[in-house]
Amino acid sequence: MITLPRRLAHLVLALAIALTPALLSAPGAAAAPRSGSVAPAAASDAIPNPLRVGTEGVYAPFSVKKGDEFTGFDVEVMKAVGEHLGVEVEFVGTPWDSMFAALGAGRFDIVANQVNVNPERKQLYDLSDPYVDTSGVLVVAENNPEGITKLTDLKGKRSAQNITSSWAGVAKDYDAKIIGVDGMNEAMASLKEHRVDAIVNDKLAVRNYIATSPDPGVKIVAETDEKAQSVFAAKKGSGYMPAINKALAEMEADGSTQAIYDKYFTADNATPGAWELIKANAWPMAVAAVKVTIPLTAISFVVGLALALAAALGRMSTSAVPRGIARAYISIIRGTPLLVQLFLIFYALPEIGIDLPPFVAAVIALSLNVGGYAAEVIRSAVESIPKGQWEAAQTIGMSRATAMRRIVLPQATRTAIPPLSNTLISLLKDTSLTSIILVVELTQAARFAAAPTFQYMPMFGLAALYYWIICTVLSLVQDRAEERFSRYVAV
Repeated sequence: MITLPRRLAHLVLALAIALTPALLSAPGAAAAPRSGSVAPAAASDAIPNPLRVGTEGVYAPFSVKKGDEFTGFDVEVMKAVGEHLGVEVEFVGTPWDSMFAALGAGRFDIVANQVNVNPERKQLYDLSDPYVDTSGVLVVAENNPEGITKLTDLKGKRSAQNITSSWAGVAKDYDAKIIGVDGMNEAMASLKEHRVDAIVNDKLAVRNYIATSPDPGVKIVAETDEKAQSVFAAKKGSGYMPAINKALAEMEADGSTQAIYDKYFTADNATPGAWELIKANAWPMAVAAVKVTIPLTAISFVVGLALALAAALGRMSTSAVPRGIARAYISIIRGTPLLVQLFLIFYALPEIGIDLPPFVAAVIALSLNVGGYAAEVIRSAVESIPKGQWEAAQTIGMSRATAMRRIVLPQATRTAIPPLSNTLISLLKDTSLTSIILVVELTQAARFAAAPTFQYMPMFGLAALYYWIICTVLSLVQDRAEERFSRYVAV
């Protein structure tokens, strides 16, 4: 049987033992800390306790994450609903384009994120009574090079939209060319840089952006005729809405909803400077890197390396079965995007009863991806060893397995270290994709930090610095590993 070199095997085992607690505790799962304790006795029988609520955390002023806490108009309305119902509320930070997929997969119970009423949503989901009415606005760059002044001018023009939002549907109705973006902040940045011609979005959100952004660079030129009603959404047949509607009615009657509205849409909120923003968020972002990004990278690489070795040995096997299985695995992994693999593991598997925590799902997807790519690196490294090495080992009585373990793999490891190090560094950066499955790693932490003030340069510059530091450390480890394994290379 072919095995890893003893020292490498010991290293893999030590890393696995050291990092197992991080895997089992699933850091980075996006559920926020529980809000204040509420007596469960008053809870409705239909409402789960705690009530898990999906929200973006990057859509000011409706949903914003500051440090470990979610805040914003929608968030505070939902917290107040929880108090009326007598249940705790847990918020799960979720990108908008994944919101309803996560709801369908049971990742949370309800969506609170400026969900607008439309016929399709009425058919697919349970919707609450409206808790705020607003309208859409047409936004253009300040210098308005396309001369857009009304909605009918959108015909043939590029409009930056969340492709699953109601506002994208409005822009499409006016024959705009839809350019998909992750959120309003990215849309505004694209508009100011003239990558798109216009945006259609919520009036309150746009007004908040213009009022709080240090350099808005955009203006409102028209308002939609249609009024938008914002509601909470749950899976069809959930049975939550009667109790939630009763709570909303009570809040309307006692003035709670109006008080929250006044707090977010009439208050004068000062915008902190870039340096203040960096000082406030440098430590939380560092914690996200240390507690989530680095463990996610380390665990996925160790597991992926084991899968890669097995696949490489399968590819080199003289038996058709392991060779065929290894070929199929490598082909599937290299032939499908990592983002699709993450969606399949996290959102599709619950449909067949396999429900994985976000961190565990991320480890599985990243490990499979590393295994598929690193397998060919290991195979090519082994096959690069001259046949004379095998023959010399056989001459002194070594079996093929012993020759592999003591002669071939130590030399092949030195050859494989540079490309495997590239794989490791790419894996570190690929962890940023796991935000799509609710993992709050370094990049997502930067998005949360930048969203309330729309200052992306300092936050993503800081994230880039953290990634660079980690990659520099990995490069130093690579140099040391190459030096140590050079002694195994035949001269």
